[in-house]
Amino acid sequence: MTDNVNAYPATDGVAPDRWASALHLFDNGVGVPHEETTVERWERAGLLFEARDYSGAAKLLAVVVEEAPEQTGPRLLLARAYYHSAQLKRAEEQLRVIVERDPVEHYAHLMLGRTLQRQGRQDEGEPWLRMAGAFAGEFPDDE
Repeated sequence: MTDNVNAYPATDGVAPDRWASALHLFDNGVGVPHEETTVERWERAGLLFEARDYSGAAKLLAVVVEEAPEQTGPRLLLARAYYHSAQLKRAEEQLRVIVERDPVEHYAHLMLGRTLQRQGRQDEGEPWLRMAGAFAGEFPDDE
């Protein structure tokens, strides 16, 4: 008898969202659809983001943020997914919500500054980048 499992070549052909959805294929029994939870959507969105499917991740994360609007982590990842998929206005909206709710979230300041710069709004982005630098302990040299 041959060990067929080890003979099967591993490939990068399986999409992360298929893996994540297959994890719960038989949870409810045959023929019973599985209702995906917010946590499962969050995990699947993370897999899509890691696989650089930023648009796919953003679609899932928008639902997660709608279901758990008080959570900063999903909203920040949504902003990053929007940024990487060139949906800069949407990224800006999410980042402004984060900064308003959590004014010391330094990464949101950094991303907001970069998002504004990427939109050609350098002057508007500069204060956000300086603030992010200050949170990180980077102060301009006074000479």
